[in-house]
Amino acid sequence: MPRTFNKDLQYYKFCLYGFLKNQRFFEPFLMLYFRELGMSWTQIGTLYAIREITRNIFEIPSGMIADAFGRRGTMMASFGFYIISFVLYYYAGGYAVLAAACIIFGTGDAFRTGTHKAMIFQYLKMNSWEDQKVHYYGHTRSWSQLGSALSSLVAAAIVFGSGNYSSVFLYSLVPYILDLMLMASYPKVLEGETSNRPEGKIHLVFKRVLMEFVFSFKSIKVLKAITNMSVFSGYYQAVKDYLQPVIQAFALSVPVLLAMDNRRKEAVMIGIIYFLLYFATSFASRSSGQVAERFRKLTKPVNVTLLIGLTTGVIIGISYRLDWLLLSVCLLCFIYILENLRRPMALSYVTELLNQNILASVLSAESQANTVFAAVIAVLFGLFADKYDIGVSFMLVSLILLLIAPLILLKAKNGKKNLMQNQKD
Repeated sequence: MPRTFNKDLQYYKFCLYGFLKNQRFFEPFLMLYFRELGMSWTQIGTLYAIREITRNIFEIPSGMIADAFGRRGTMMASFGFYIISFVLYYYAGGYAVLAAACIIFGTGDAFRTGTHKAMIFQYLKMNSWEDQKVHYYGHTRSWSQLGSALSSLVAAAIVFGSGNYSSVFLYSLVPYILDLMLMASYPKVLEGETSNRPEGKIHLVFKRVLMEFVFSFKSIKVLKAITNMSVFSGYYQAVKDYLQPVIQAFALSVPVLLAMDNRRKEAVMIGIIYFLLYFATSFASRSSGQVAERFRKLTKPVNVTLLIGLTTGVIIGISYRLDWLLLSVCLLCFIYILENLRRPMALSYVTELLNQNILASVLSAESQANTVFAAVIAVLFGLFADKYDIGVSFMLVSLILLLIAPLILLKAKNGKKNLMQNQKD
């Protein structure tokens, strides 16, 4: 499939959005920050669950608000919530304030997830580039990963220089304020249905969006596709930050870093590994379209990557238990790469089943399913980690999901047809 889309001004705005959004200087050190404040693995799991459950509660309403009332304003509200949460994280001294920060951050995520992707797919439809979904979304997502690569180096420099984890939250304010301003510059036509709705008919638009949303989810195929994508993404969200304590343990054993204090050892090692990791995930995301073209149906690579990812989780647990920390770090990095390779393919498959006018609502529902799995897995992982250790937790959680996996594998038959069109026929 040739890549025929133009890299126009809006393309670069989409890319810049992801680049700035991923300047989360706190992200490579978040779990270590929680541990520094005295949180147990179970408490950390519940904090992650609080964040995910908050996102879950506001997910579908935020998607419907975006579809019915305006996507740009919804996105700008999202960045406002993020900014408030960063301030709370910075001043947090215990569980209660951290929980409040997680709630506000989760609300910001709820207003953002699904909405921006819907704007991208709306733009592709306007320009008749709908067959370029995997390539286009993979390109814009790769810029997000490049942003994360730069962010990890900046974050490491902040921690190395300041000697503390908390300052990364204040520095995160700057790119998020810039992204809020970028959202205001998006063209009105990307509002979707609201760009041409008749005055005084807002309630009718909202009602139609709700009806189409419910109608879409009567299909078992849609439910299975969303579950397939959400299980692994939820697993990834729940376990990815455990890379930090594994790197922390590995850094203490590296001879070349012996002259540094422990905090600076961690900062150097985390900065280097996350920088290289996000370059790899950027390449994976950009290559997703090329990988998809090697398969006649998207269902096969989506299924295979799910099984490979969960099996990798079991091997991570074994290697950690054997104290093969470098292998554990490499395999955890592979989980990151796999998620960024499979998600554009899985997302493209899901969008091919749906009516374009309700993409924000349905993609928000996918993200809601993602948060449900992430919340459950995060708490379960924390409980197992406190009772046993991180290695055993990886093995048990991954094995449980592998047992469930056969129920959500996708079938190739009619995988490319649009659900709404089939139902109309």
